[in-house]
Parts: sequence; structure tokens; C-alpha cells
Amino acid sequence: MDPRGRKVKILATVGPASRSPEMLRKLFKAGADAFRVNMSHGDHSDHEATISAVRAMEKEFGRPIAILADLQGPKLRVGTFKDGKAVIRHSGHFTLDRDETPGDENRVCLPHPELFGILQKGQRLLINDGKIKLRVIEATHSKIHCSAEVGGVISDRKGVNVPDAEVPIPALTNKDRKDLAFAVQQGADWIALSFVQRPDDLAEARKLIGNGTALCAKIEKPMAVHRLDEIIEMSDGIMVARGDLGVELEPFEVPPLQKKIVNASRGAGKPVIVATQMLESMIESPTPTRAEVSDVANAVYDGADAVMLSAESAAGDWPEESVLMMDKIADQVEHDEAYLGRVRFLDTPPDATTADALAHSCMTIADTVAISAITVFTSSGSTARRVARERPDTPMLVLTPSMRTARRLALLWGAHAVATKDIGSFEEMIAKGKRMALRHGFANAGSKLIALAGVPFGTPGSTNLLNVVTLKGDELEKHAG
Repeated sequence: MDPRGRKVKILATVGPASRSPEMLRKLFKAGADAFRVNMSHGDHSDHEATISAVRAMEKEFGRPIAILADLQGPKLRVGTFKDGKAVIRHSGHFTLDRDETPGDENRVCLPHPELFGILQKGQRLLINDGKIKLRVIEATHSKIHCSAEVGGVISDRKGVNVPDAEVPIPALTNKDRKDLAFAVQQGADWIALSFVQRPDDLAEARKLIGNGTALCAKIEKPMAVHRLDEIIEMSDGIMVARGDLGVELEPFEVPPLQKKIVNASRGAGKPVIVATQMLESMIESPTPTRAEVSDVANAVYDGADAVMLSAESAAGDWPEESVLMMDKIADQVEHDEAYLGRVRFLDTPPDATTADALAHSCMTIADTVAISAITVFTSSGSTARRVARERPDTPMLVLTPSMRTARRLALLWGAHAVATKDIGSFEEMIAKGKRMALRHGFANAGSKLIALAGVPFGTPGSTNLLNVVTLKGDELEKHAG
């Protein structure tokens, strides 16, 4: 299939509105490069059907498609109420305790013993997505006595956020372990880990995943931001999960934090996804608000690798239109003459390695000479990530013998990945690079291509060769014949 002609990738969440093979095809044709399977909703049979439909579509269109399985993570919730709900008075007092008796307007059970030992005076508890704000007056091992800064209606099992403390709960629940095993067995390309607070949270998931699947850390807890660089180092990619961040932080704190996370991920050469509420009004409306369009555009200008649709494509009335809209916004931004300057505003100096120096040279050469495509030969994908880190203006054609690598790269900025047989010699590499560039619409007669690879071939992490080649007219005829 022809290249999209767009550098940023679109990740669409699959749900009741988009689960059918027909709608998945529409979303792909509208511009979706990868699909998110949300393990918080639906059962394994639903997800299995989605994954097999995406794989069938991959064969039909001849393009690797990434599947990201997003784990639910632990959910902190209050217990139940005598009448199913109660009203917490503004400026009144409210107590969370370990007594399982149904609650009332004065108290309710908090069935998470871990929280009782760690909360301190002055810290906040946010209930029902932050609609109720409690401030701790006194915390013991059996009761958390609070004042209600913002009261309101509280009902059974509403969620609790604890923004000011590191919660001693592992990021993986028993449900998550089962979901993770299922996703790996189904061949998911990425696993997104929720509730990440510290680098250690990634260690267990990494052990369970093994080497074949990429690990994406969702940054949704303020505690994770304090150790961002370590978390980025331990993961294969990052998601800016603005929903929970926006609950646990003040709304105006989220935009600068988004930029910080995007920049840190880009600096490390790891794909970064901006997620949550990007075109939220398109759940019900066929057109987004101007503010939403600006929000998506800003993420593209910042150089995010991917932008994500949540309920818009999973449960909304306009799934196909929301993907089309995201595609159009990205396309418009990337055709802005100021785009390249904006996206390269972040300085990403190469590390002192041959591979980084060559990746940096690709961009310099492409800025100096008219290059039609940078063809990258890679088995693990690391060379492609290095080139993408430079944000070259020239298209990147990634050739890999590994279908797994090709799929993972569907979330990497600017990468058009093709799974193809391995190469054994320099001559074969040049011939294949030319052939694939022609076949996939990246070049024609007279085009110059950069070839980037490692010798000996098939050795991961050995990038040490850069070659500029010109396509001749007879090669074009040979390919046509």
C-alpha cells in the first residue's frame, strides 16, 4: 500500500462502535496506523476477534499494523452506601475507614488498607474523577479524617485518586497479569502499563512480557513525573495519559507537563503517544471544537510520535470521521512551512556512537541534497528510532526481516515499515533498497536514496554504513518489467 505521506501516527481505540471488521477497515483507510485494545472493557473473546480482524486487514492491505493492549491497572474505590449514595457537605467533615458497614453522609469504607499507613495531614483525596476534593486532617491506621474542600454527591464504588503520595500498590493486579498473558499469547505488539509510579513498576511487566513485545509506560500519576527519566529508560515507549493526570493535577499544570514528557521521550529516542480527550466532542458531534483541533495540532507541532483517539473511536457516534479529522489536522500541520523548524526546536544531540552519528548524518545529507527517501535496514528497529529522533524532513522507508519489528514501528514518527527477507551482502542491500523504494512509491528515475545499515548484516546494534545511491532509468524499467 502507498505511504500515508504523514509523519505522526494515529492510534485508534477499538470498542463497541468500531469492533466490526467493516468499521476497522474504514478506520484503517481513514488513517489509523495502530489499534488500541482497552483491557478495562470487553472480554477476551471480544479482544481476540478484534486482533484477528486487524491481522486479516494487515494481510489484505500489505501494511504492518500495531496492536497495543492497554492494561487496566489497580483501581482505588470507596465502598458502598446505605442508600447507594450520600451527600458530602461543602466544608463539612468526612471519614474514610476500614469498617465494611455501608456508609452515609459522615463516613464510608475505603477497602484499601495500604492507604491508611501512608497518608499524612494536608494531603488530598480526590473522588469521582476529582469532583469531590477531600483534605486529610488526621490519618491513623484505621481512619482517615478529612475536611471537604469540595463536597457533593458520592455513590457506591466511586474511584479515588491519591495525588500527593506514592501508593504502595503494584502496577499489576491479578486481572492485569491474566490480560497481559492473553495479549502476549495473541501477539500484541505493545503492552501499555497503567498506574506507573516508579521504575520498579515496569520490572515485573517486563519479566512477564519477555523480549518479543514492547512495553509502553503510561504517565498518569504525578509521582511518575518525579522519576520520568528512569521510567523512560526502562520502557520502549511512553503514553501521556492526560485523563488521570488532569484529575490528580490542576488542569493548567497538564500542558507544560505534556511538553516535558514529549521532549524527554524524544530526547531518549523512544516513541511518545499523546492521549485522552483529543477530539472528545466528536463522541457525539460530527465536527470537533476549535480548541480540540488546536490541541491535536500542538501535539503534532511538538513532534509526538502518535496521537490517540479514545472514546471517539471506541464508543462514539462518529468513529470514522474522528480518524479522518485527526488525519486532516496532522496533514495540515505537517505541510505548514514552519513545521520543520517547530518540530526540530528540541535539540537532540547524537550520543557518542557510530550509529547516532550516522543517523544524524542522514538528516544533514537530506537537508543538503535532494534525497527522496532514507532506507533503513534494521532487525531490532533501533536504527529506525535513531533516525526518527532527528525528525528528518525526508520520508523513512524501514526494511526489516522481522514482522514483529515492522509492527512495533507503526507507532514511530515518520517510519513506513516493510517486512522483507533479510539481506546478505552490500550489493543485495543496495538493490533491495532501490526496488522497495520504487515499489512503495518513494522514488522514481533520477531519485537519490540514502541507505543506512550495519555490517555484518543481521547483527543487531551494528549500524556502521551509510551510502547515497541514485536510481537510474533502466532500473525503473527493470522494476516495471
